[in-house]
Amino acid sequence: MRLICFWKHNLTQKGGRSLPLFLSRTQVIYHIDPSLLIFEITETAALDNLPGTRSLLRDLKQLGCGFVLDDFGVGFSSFYYLRELPVDAVKIDGTFIRNLANNPDDQILVSALCTVAKGFGKKITAEFVESKEILDILDRMDIDFAQGYYIGTPVPAENFFPDQTD
Repeated sequence: MRLICFWKHNLTQKGGRSLPLFLSRTQVIYHIDPSLLIFEITETAALDNLPGTRSLLRDLKQLGCGFVLDDFGVGFSSFYYLRELPVDAVKIDGTFIRNLANNPDDQILVSALCTVAKGFGKKITAEFVESKEILDILDRMDIDFAQGYYIGTPVPAENFFPDQTD
């Protein structure tokens, strides 16, 4: 299992369309491998403008960036977005992860969500990983990425790109 961090950016805001240009400049200035940039998109954000979201994701994927469908498993629409958006991974909602060590029902649900995501060829991220016990369970479930306070605390984007302004 790889332990990584994600950069949250509201891709549906007006500034979202300028993101490909910002990233192109940032990659040149900082020599960043674009495959290391992974953006999250929530189902709610995708629902606001599905055609626009799909177009923006394709533009950013052409740069080499990756995408995670956040809050995966919360509603049945998750499966629709999994099929319709060019995402690389899903992030299983923390409500299923938080009590994973003590809740057999959550273990069954997470296992089922993993089967669906892997069936679509997607990587899987678990959020709210807050103990070694949960991390060990996720490792046995073959989860690809982990995110949460056990892994590390959030850091502002400015720490990574101090000379850039939005």
